[in-house]
Amino acid sequence: MSDRILVIGGTGVFGSRLSAALARLPGVEVIVAGRDLSAATALAHRIQARAARIDRSDPGPVIEAERPFLVIDAAGPFQPDSQGYPVARAALRCGAHYLDLSDDAAFTAGITALDSFARDRGLVCLSGVSSVPALSAAAVQDLSAGLTDLHLIDSVILPGNRAPRGLAVVQAILAQAGHPVPFWRAGRPDPVPGWSRPRRIDIGQGPRWASPIGAPDLTLFPSAFQARSVRFRAGLELSVMHLGLWALSFAPRLGLVRSLVPLARPLRWMADRLYPFGTDRGGMRVTVIGTTPTGAEERSWTLTAEAGDGPEIPTLPARAAVAALCNGKLAPGARPCLDLPLAAIEAEMTPYRITTRQDTRPFPPLFSRAVDLTSLPPALCDLHTVLDRRIWTGQAEVQRGRGILSRLVAGLMRFPPASADTPVTVTMDRQGETELWTRQFAARRFRSRLSPPADGNGLIERFGPLSFRIALAADATGLAYPVTQGWCLGLPIPRWLLPVSTTRETVDDQGRACFDVALSHPLTGLIVRYRGWLVEDQSRK
Repeated sequence: MSDRILVIGGTGVFGSRLSAALARLPGVEVIVAGRDLSAATALAHRIQARAARIDRSDPGPVIEAERPFLVIDAAGPFQPDSQGYPVARAALRCGAHYLDLSDDAAFTAGITALDSFARDRGLVCLSGVSSVPALSAAAVQDLSAGLTDLHLIDSVILPGNRAPRGLAVVQAILAQAGHPVPFWRAGRPDPVPGWSRPRRIDIGQGPRWASPIGAPDLTLFPSAFQARSVRFRAGLELSVMHLGLWALSFAPRLGLVRSLVPLARPLRWMADRLYPFGTDRGGMRVTVIGTTPTGAEERSWTLTAEAGDGPEIPTLPARAAVAALCNGKLAPGARPCLDLPLAAIEAEMTPYRITTRQDTRPFPPLFSRAVDLTSLPPALCDLHTVLDRRIWTGQAEVQRGRGILSRLVAGLMRFPPASADTPVTVTMDRQGETELWTRQFAARRFRSRLSPPADGNGLIERFGPLSFRIALAADATGLAYPVTQGWCLGLPIPRWLLPVSTTRETVDDQGRACFDVALSHPLTGLIVRYRGWLVEDQSRK
C-alpha cells in the first residue's frame, strides 16, 4: 500500500480544490473519483492524477481495487442512513484510513458507531474535517485556553456572494429554513427556526445579515468543551437573498409547506443571475466568552478570505489532517474531528489570500459595574456572573397586599399570587450591555430589564413604562437593592411617590442564594413580598 489517496467527489466545488492541493504533495498519488468519469478524467489530467468512476452507495469494489492509504469523502450527502456509513465502512474494511467533509450534525456525531471497528484495525476515521466542526473546534480550543468556565461559543460564517454554490449546497440550506435549529443555551436545548431572527454582523467586511443555521458544533461543542451555550449563524451577502430566504422560511414555520427543498433549482437559477453582484470576500468568526481567574473575557478568532479564495477554506482542515496522518500524529478510532491544532490548519492557508487574527477584550458582568462581586459570598457572585444566559430554580413564599390599590398594581405588574410554597425559575439573559430577567412563579411570569445608567451609579431596572434606579449595596453577607429614583415614560416620579424596596440577597446555611423582595408604596401599603432560594438549574445538564 502506497500513499495513495482516493477523493470521492473529487470534481466537486470543494473536492476539486482538495484533489489539486493533495496532488502537489511529494510522494502522494491522487485518484479523482466521481460519478462522471469524463469530468474526473479531465480534472485528473490537469492536476497529474488518476481518475476513477465510483458509485457512492457501493464504493467497496473501487476502494478494494485501488487499495488506497486514505479515502476522503467530499461528495455527500452526509446524512445518516440505514446502510450505516457505507463509504467509511468500505474504506476501513479495505485497510484504508477515512476522512469526510461532512457538515451534518447527526452524521458527524454518529461516526463514533465505527470506533471499535476502526480501533481494531489501527485506522483513523474522522468526520467533519471541514470548516465545521474541525476548523471551528480548533479555534475554540485555542481561544478557550486558560478559561475556567466557558459560557458561550458563538460562530458565524459569511461567504461572499461570488462563492460557488452547487445544487447540494442550496438544498442543504433550504432543508433547514423554517425548521428547528438546536441551539444550546444555559445547559439545555433551545431550538430556534432556521434562517429566522436576521441580524447585522460585521466581521471586517461591512455589516451583513446572519441567521441561525444548523451545524455539528451545536451538537458536539456543549460536551466537548463543557460550554454552557453554543450558537451558530450564517448569512448571504446580498440583502435581497438573505431577507428573501428569511421571508420564505415562514412557509414551513407556519406549516404551509413541509420544506423549501423543492424550490432549490429555481432559487439557484435566481441566485446565479445575481452572481455579478456582491463580492468574492468571505469570512468566519468564532467567539468564546468565559471567566478567567481574574475576571471575564470575550475572545474572538476572525478569518477573512479574499480574491475568491473562500472555497479553499473547507478543504484546509482535510489537508492538515492528511499531513498529521502521514506523520503518525492522529490516534486510531472513529470520531468527529475536534482535535486538529489551529496552527496546523492556518499553516495550510499560506498560498492563499486568507488571513486570520485574534482579539481579546474584557467582558465584565453587568453587576460588576455597580459593585465588587468578589466581596459577595461565592453563591451570589456566581448568581450575578451572567455572560450569556443563566437559569436558576428554587422555591418561594409569596405574600400579597390586601388593599384594592395594591392588588391592582400587583396585577398590572403580573406579580405572582400569594402562596406558601411555589416553584420559581429565574432566567437571566445577557443582551449586549443589559440583562433581561424573566421570573416565573408557577404559571405567573413577569420580566424586567437591567442596564447601566449613563452616570455609572447603580443600575436601572425597567418594568414596561416604569424605570427605577437601584443603588446596589454589597457586603460580605449579601446584596441590597434600595430604589433611589424612578421614571414613568421617561418623566421623573416625585420622591414621595417612589415605591419602597427592601430587597436583599443572602446565602443560607446550605450555600444557596436566597432572596427577600418586599415592595410597598405610601399609597397602597404592601404590594408584594416574595422570599425563597435559588440554585443553578441542573435539569438538562
